[in-house]
Amino acid sequence: MKENYEEKTEKLLEPIVASLGFSVVDVEYVKEGADYYLRAYIDKEGGITVDDCEKVSRSLEEKLDTEDFIPNAYILEVSSPGLGRQLKKEKHYLANIGEKVDVKLYKAIDKVKDFVGILKAYENGRFVFEVDGKKIELEASAISKINLHVDW
Repeated sequence: MKENYEEKTEKLLEPIVASLGFSVVDVEYVKEGADYYLRAYIDKEGGITVDDCEKVSRSLEEKLDTEDFIPNAYILEVSSPGLGRQLKKEKHYLANIGEKVDVKLYKAIDKVKDFVGILKAYENGRFVFEVDGKKIELEASAISKINLHVDW
C-alpha cells in the first residue's frame, strides 16, 4: 500500500513541478508515532524556496483531495531534500556519479561499517566507489544507506 500511495502521489506531482521548472526528488509515506506523513521532496537549479514549496503544496493538495486514494488522515509536507539528501533510487545514483557520498553498510567489511567516498558507477544493483584512491565494489544489498556528503 505504502509504495502504491507514493507512486500515485508522484504521478500527480510530476506535472505540477514540471510546469514550474522543478523536479521531483522523492515521495514518501511514513507513520511517525500516531501520525502519517506524506512527504514530497522537490528541487530545482539553485535550490527550492519556501514559496516554491507552498505553490507545489497547494496544487498537490487539490489533486490529492480530488483523487482521495489515501484512506488515513495524513500531514502533507513539501520540501527540499536538503544538502545531505539520501540517495534511494536508481535515478538518484546515476544523477550523482562523481559526487562524494557517505555510505553505511549493514555489516562491517574489514572492520569498516561506514565510509566517505566518490560514487564512481552504478549498474544493475552494483556500486563502485573510490575511497582513498582505492576502488570498492559493493552490491546494493550490502548497503544500508547512501547520502550526499556535506563538508562542514
